[in-house]
Formats: sequence, structure tokens, C-alpha cells
Amino acid sequence: MLRRLIIAIAAASALGISFCPTDASARRTRAAVADSVPSWDQTASCRAAASIAFGQTPSERLTSCLATEQRTREELNKNWSTFPAADRIGCVKSLTFSPTYTELVTCLEMRRDVKNLRDGKPADTKPQR
Repeated sequence: MLRRLIIAIAAASALGISFCPTDASARRTRAAVADSVPSWDQTASCRAAASIAFGQTPSERLTSCLATEQRTREELNKNWSTFPAADRIGCVKSLTFSPTYTELVTCLEMRRDVKNLRDGKPADTKPQR
């Protein structure tokens, strides 16, 4: 799998295919991210996680994962405007391969907590779930 990815990247590079968006595309992406939580299909990510976890059947793990991601997205929708636009854009851009809402909220909370530590404010230790 990794070998195929490396070959695909090398081929794209040799053909001059850019993975970077154009300026206009990047502006649209930044504006869209700044306005609302992105819509991502969590099925592939949850299916992969369900295939290696223990304690339930793969079907139960998949259902549980999808439900957790949906709850996390709903919480993000409620709190989206409380995170600075630069943090929202930065976190979404950092999640390029099979992104999850759990990773997104973790990134946003970590950025918030680091800024609070730098400003001398106590970190919010209450999880947002």
C-alpha cells in the first residue's frame, strides 16, 4: 500500500501535477472553512478503525465510530465560531488524509490551550463532548 502511494506521488511529480490549490481555490477553501465545519465522509476512516479494534464485532465498532464522529461534528457546529478563523483554517488544512472530526476538535483545542498557556491563562481542563 505504501509502495503504491510512493509510486503515485513520484508519477504525479514527474508529470508536473501539483497538489497545491490555485490562489483562487485556496481563497474559496479558506472562506468555506472559516464559515462552517467541513463535511467529511467518515465511513472509510471508521471502517479502518473498526477492522483493528477489539471488544465488539466489526459492525458494532463501525456503528459506534460513525455515531461518535457525528456527535463530535454536532459539537463542532455548536462551537465553531468560538475558535479563531486562523485556527479553523490551519487545523482543516493539516488534516489531509482521511480526516476525522475527532482529530479536528483535538487540533482546535490544542491550539486554544497553547495560546492560553502563552497568555498565562489556565487551560480549560473540562473536555468538550
